[in-house]
Amino acid sequence: MNALLSILLVVTSAFYPQSAKWLEQAEASKPALHHTLCTPVRMVEPHADNTAFQGWRYDASPVTVSEACSTPLRAGQVFTFDFGRHMVGYLTLNTRTLRRCQDAPLRLRVMMGELPAELNTPLEPWGAWLSRGWMQDEVLTIEQVDQPVTLSRRMAGRYLKVEVLGASKDFDCALSSVTFDAVSSAGEEQVRMPDNLSDELQAIYRVSVATLQECMQTVYEDGPKRDRRLWSGDLYLQSLVNRYSFRNFDLTKRCLYLFAALAADDGTIISNIIEQPYPHPQIGSYMITYCLLWNSTLLEYLIDTGDTATAQDLWQVAKRQMEDALSYVGEDYIFDIHKRDVWIFFDWREHEGLDVSAAMQAATVFAIDQTYDLARRLGRTNEVKHYPDIAAKMRRAAIRQMYDAKRGVIFSGPERQLSVQSQTWAVKAGILTGAKARKALTTALADRQAIQPGTPYATHYVVEAMVLAGMTAEAREYLTDYWGGMVRKGADTFWEAYDPNNDYLSPYDFFPVNSACHAWSCTPVYFMQKYPEVFK
Repeated sequence: MNALLSILLVVTSAFYPQSAKWLEQAEASKPALHHTLCTPVRMVEPHADNTAFQGWRYDASPVTVSEACSTPLRAGQVFTFDFGRHMVGYLTLNTRTLRRCQDAPLRLRVMMGELPAELNTPLEPWGAWLSRGWMQDEVLTIEQVDQPVTLSRRMAGRYLKVEVLGASKDFDCALSSVTFDAVSSAGEEQVRMPDNLSDELQAIYRVSVATLQECMQTVYEDGPKRDRRLWSGDLYLQSLVNRYSFRNFDLTKRCLYLFAALAADDGTIISNIIEQPYPHPQIGSYMITYCLLWNSTLLEYLIDTGDTATAQDLWQVAKRQMEDALSYVGEDYIFDIHKRDVWIFFDWREHEGLDVSAAMQAATVFAIDQTYDLARRLGRTNEVKHYPDIAAKMRRAAIRQMYDAKRGVIFSGPERQLSVQSQTWAVKAGILTGAKARKALTTALADRQAIQPGTPYATHYVVEAMVLAGMTAEAREYLTDYWGGMVRKGADTFWEAYDPNNDYLSPYDFFPVNSACHAWSCTPVYFMQKYPEVFK
């Protein structure tokens, strides 16, 4: 047994006897990466601009790329290259001697960025609660010019800033070329863009596809700049978009098996997996909402592929996630979010006090339905024949304890908090339907005191709830305004966090560390393909 396999077997789940075999299945499904050599399309100059997203914009420089790559390097110079598209991969700098011979090392600071503000906002003193190490800046000491220097660190972004920190005055050298080896496992799109989309929806569609493409590496990453790992909640949304774009179902299979093989010792799915230097879970990161979405991903994979063998192989994992969730449900058929210490995530608005009691009640009902559907397709309903009755009783309990018939909304928690997410998930779970669903969503969205969604992740479910409630015109308008707002502000991939009224929103207390290419934001493709009558 080789050393790597020995390590992998140590981190596999002790709960499932098949974990080692599942890990082998995951590795067998590992996709090849496609490589594209990219070069800068122009030089740009930064300008502070209060009307631009996060206060900065780039304008074309009068200096061409060719001229920049023949300019003698001197301390204090700054060059900013625009590659014209978002990329994930590896940067190579080529230098060449122009005059005399090198008599001292060349010292450069390079920084890759996804957005203009990321490269032009002072980073010190560091104010985020996430690590400073996520920022993509490196200091290079080049001891020998005329040789290519490839950074070992994988980077993600569109813009490259090169600052000359130190260069000898007694010889001349230049950046002869800057290249970027862009990588993705996505391959070619297999599904054509729908006909009759408006120009704005076409732009949103293309940016959505680009977002997923960049996040498709050897796993579905959540953000290739940060935090470069596989999350089961993001996986669910990525799998939906993959169905209508690249159709790389082996990647979905790999990710499902990784979560199963690396589950916690009680069989629950750990929320995220870090792939390097070998696949391993972030121990202790238990998020019950994402455990349940793993079940939905397995169901969608089965629907997409007809791969019954894989679904049968992993059925016990899905069943275990549901058993765990139901252990929080009391005799009153209400999900008790305080029964055990657990992370329940629906949106980064949790930092602003979002109460998740009602949304979790609904998410559990949705998961019961999804898991029962999976059992039905696998011929295993006898194992979960009690599920429909539990779901029905949880729906009735939600109406009894959380629904305000006078206002026509779901309230959450002891303070009776009103949020869009509570209504959204109540609609998704079928707790509210028809006119009641439309009333609840309309009321919460119009109420300035209600907590509104703060991420594309949460907004995806709002749009979905609108479609389910028959609010098709509203769904089209909401999607167009929200994701179109990012396009109008310069997005070539969609962002992790976006509030149309706050360009500086950050879950991490410092906006430059935000991910500007994030998997959970790629779902407009899904809506436009699944509901062409709504978005045509």
